[in-house]
Amino acid sequence: MGKRKYYVVWNGVEPGIYEDWTACKLQINGVDGALYKSFDSREAAEEAYASSPYIYIGKNAGREKQKPVALAERGDSILLLPPEVPAEALAVDAACSGNPGPMEYRGVYLRTGETIFHYGPVYGTNNIGEFLAIVHALALMEQKKVYMPVFSDSRNALAWVRQKRCKTKLERNARTEELYAMIGRAENWLKTHKWTTPLCKWETERWGEIPADFGRK
Repeated sequence: MGKRKYYVVWNGVEPGIYEDWTACKLQINGVDGALYKSFDSREAAEEAYASSPYIYIGKNAGREKQKPVALAERGDSILLLPPEVPAEALAVDAACSGNPGPMEYRGVYLRTGETIFHYGPVYGTNNIGEFLAIVHALALMEQKKVYMPVFSDSRNALAWVRQKRCKTKLERNARTEELYAMIGRAENWLKTHKWTTPLCKWETERWGEIPADFGRK
């Protein structure tokens, strides 16, 4: 019996972790820009799934964690970006003064550094803002028929989007009702739309702050 493999699909029909090649193949066949890779353990697969595929594609999945990289000027972007990150991508981030407190989020186009969308401030939490920012990016790209990877530095938000549910513990009351209405619309969008956009973890420890960061830390 061969050694068991776990297959991570970052970009496919239904992104996720699959335990056999046949199931993985069904997710990537016919998908332009499919991103996937096999791993020897579920732990390694889960870590990879929560990270950027561009760290792993074409590299040894069993390697040690990489050291911080020196960012440099590139001809394809006005920003200083690591070599693993494509310029044709969106970065999203949220900021919250207190938690909960006044929260806002935005999305930045990495090729130009331009803020593509911004929302807030509204009373909420940072995790909610990160979740809504990712969904906002997905919905906007579908509307404009433009597709590119989305980078977020929030593992929680990336997991919530993949699970199609915002698992916040923020109290629902008159003050947060408007925000909860937004959450409901975002969850409904995720449940009623098929999307194959790569959702990638921005590796802050290696790359520094995400370009969409509000600079308030």
